[in-house]
Amino acid sequence: MHLTALVQGSDHVCCRYRIAAFRPFLERAGHELDIQVLPKRWLPRVRFFNTLRRSDVVILQRKLMHLWQLYVLRRLPSHLVFDFDDAIFLRNSYSTRGMLSRARMFRFGNTIRAADAVVAGNAFLREKVWSRRPDCRAHLIPTCVDPSGYSLAAHTRAGSGVQLVWIGSSSTLRGVEVSRPLVEEIGRRIKGLRLKLICDRFLHFQHLPIVNCQWSAATETEELAACDIGISWLPDDLWSRGKCGLKILQYMAAGLPVVANPVGVQAEMVQHGISGFLAETPAQWSEAISLLARDPELRRRMGQAGRQRVERDFSVSAGAARWLLLLDELKARRRAA
Repeated sequence: MHLTALVQGSDHVCCRYRIAAFRPFLERAGHELDIQVLPKRWLPRVRFFNTLRRSDVVILQRKLMHLWQLYVLRRLPSHLVFDFDDAIFLRNSYSTRGMLSRARMFRFGNTIRAADAVVAGNAFLREKVWSRRPDCRAHLIPTCVDPSGYSLAAHTRAGSGVQLVWIGSSSTLRGVEVSRPLVEEIGRRIKGLRLKLICDRFLHFQHLPIVNCQWSAATETEELAACDIGISWLPDDLWSRGKCGLKILQYMAAGLPVVANPVGVQAEMVQHGISGFLAETPAQWSEAISLLARDPELRRRMGQAGRQRVERDFSVSAGAARWLLLLDELKARRRAA
């Protein structure tokens, strides 16, 4: 089948990890994938919709459209699949207007009602789909990474010089800013630590030295493998429950143990005591990081467990298999129709 994915940008993280990564598997199965960036203005967008008539499946990624635009899409002969990996029916955790948005929820409801199938990035998001449309064919396909593209951390350091790492965008860096008291406390309790920020914006801390590392797709895997412990903190709210844990997956793919708070998918991805530690209080965070900092063999063992988990449950090949099942279902429905 000919698939056309409508995305916010070809270099957008969601497009790279949730659509483009599956291209080789889709093509080997006989499908053709065309990735197109949605025009921002409404008139070019309507004209663009007319070019989609040759597509068997249109994959709308994340965008909540106005009702009339959904009506135009539904008049096409193709199946419509909606893919999303955030709580896009809410505003984010740091919005000054609060998270709840009637307009976003209204568009979200219209979008899933228009879709022939919905792909959700985690179980919380899929439940939200079913709460708005109980009969919806909602498939859970997590965000996936290709572990073969990640070098494994060496884990040779112990004590002073051990390097924590956080990776993300300037928008998600807000979580590090909000958790500043926790980060400062960790720096006060554990001497000799450093924190590498792989990002496009950086912060300064009084008690924890920061290593600024400009994010690049070409170097991110090497920069992660040069570190010792991956960290992630999320506010405990509905927006965070919609997150799909990409940074956790990247840490584990690089063979790093993870320390995170048990919010959303982080509580599922990080197996406490096996691939890392789930921590809530400053004392728990400091104890976990201190234990890992002085024991390279423990870091290596936990890192290997995390890598194996990614290979089994969150690899691109595992995600592609779920997509192929969905496409087979759509093909069978088309034949039946």
